[in-house]
Amino acid sequence: MSIKKEIPNTLTLGNLLSGCFGLYFVMQGHVLWASYCILISLVFDFLDGFLARLLHAYSELGKELDSLADMVSFGVLPAFMLFHLVEASCATQCSVGLFGFYKPFIVFSLAIFSAYRLAKFNVDTRQSDQFIGVPTPANGIVIAALPLILEFQPEFSEYVLNFKGLLIYSVIMSYLLVCELPLMAFKFKTWDWKSNQIKFIFLVFCVAGLIFLKFVALPLLVASYILLSGVLYILNTQKK
Repeated sequence: MSIKKEIPNTLTLGNLLSGCFGLYFVMQGHVLWASYCILISLVFDFLDGFLARLLHAYSELGKELDSLADMVSFGVLPAFMLFHLVEASCATQCSVGLFGFYKPFIVFSLAIFSAYRLAKFNVDTRQSDQFIGVPTPANGIVIAALPLILEFQPEFSEYVLNFKGLLIYSVIMSYLLVCELPLMAFKFKTWDWKSNQIKFIFLVFCVAGLIFLKFVALPLLVASYILLSGVLYILNTQKK
């Protein structure tokens, strides 16, 4: 394999390494640092795909490696972080009995469905220009935002540390990861306005949201992305 093709693969391994460090931080109880690790993994995940397209350095090895790295950084790590937050949000009486039994199964379903989603992506030819089901990095963004909100916007803590809400999120996101809903992919083949105007407008919307709402904007933007993709799918279906 040429050195050129190894450049994106090296970045993919950086994604994986960051995810491993994130797991280490969760085990040490430093969930905020785990959030930073997810953000770093997101940068690596973007750059490896961007450079693969720029250098025409696609390879089957890189494709498989990318999914394995994403499984750790955006599947296993977010599930462990969410479990940490559920534990922190749950009162003593919630940690015993039946609730204490099924709680891990609900939270770790995120990792299970992430694995299925990534395996499906690798063999699904429909996902070259769009996603079918929510991509795992979107889940990573939501989970990474929660400790950041707790640290820097504590006025929203009661919404973050809501164990029922966190468990409901696990169930809903697990479904969205593997559902048949087509979602917009931010893969730019060209940079012209006509072909990408919806993507450009949404990116401006994202920047504005982050400026005015800071970390609270992250889960809201992911929700907006899913809703927008759903609306576009309905409109395109009606045109046909």
